[in-house]
Amino acid sequence: MNSIINISLLSSVFVTLFVIMDPPGTVPVFISLTAGQSRAVRKKAAWQAVLVAFGVIVVFAAFGQQILQHLGITLPALQCAGGLLLLLIALQLLTDTAEDPVQTKNVNIAFVPLGTPLLAGPGAIVATMVFVQRADGKLADVVAISVGIVLIHIVMWLTLRFSGVIMRILGENGVLLVTRIAGLLLSAIAVQLVADAVTDFIQAG
Repeated sequence: MNSIINISLLSSVFVTLFVIMDPPGTVPVFISLTAGQSRAVRKKAAWQAVLVAFGVIVVFAAFGQQILQHLGITLPALQCAGGLLLLLIALQLLTDTAEDPVQTKNVNIAFVPLGTPLLAGPGAIVATMVFVQRADGKLADVVAISVGIVLIHIVMWLTLRFSGVIMRILGENGVLLVTRIAGLLLSAIAVQLVADAVTDFIQAG
């Protein structure tokens, strides 16, 4: 089984994207943006938002490496920049300083701000690109990354689809607790990315 899929990488991709995209943390935002809408409209917005996020992540996973090569950006540089960006997001989760998305008139909220940048934001995009760069075309790693991306979007869809139920179960304090834990885990991942990048810079120099 390990020759077909890298289980360790799969778990890393899933956990990293989970703490970045923060499914429980999107629940109150989703509910506030779809307040007053019918159940059918909320259901449609849920799958549309996840589909948009999935499309954005896949595009950057598939073509992000070519973009980096064209710009002359190395993997250690991407890792360091990604680590700093993720650390900023983690601090926002820990200190509750992240700005809530604002609904714009005549714009489908499933696309903006739910699909992007709430779900497929800079942090998720950079993290995905770093994983793809590390895989370096290995089949087991590519399969692991693909499965991880699909799984996190399934979880995200289920979270948005049943956001009302989740909100009632967790309550505001429960959502806040999960968000804080996600921020702590994300900060550790960010520091590790920066540390790995510095090590690569030293070895290359």
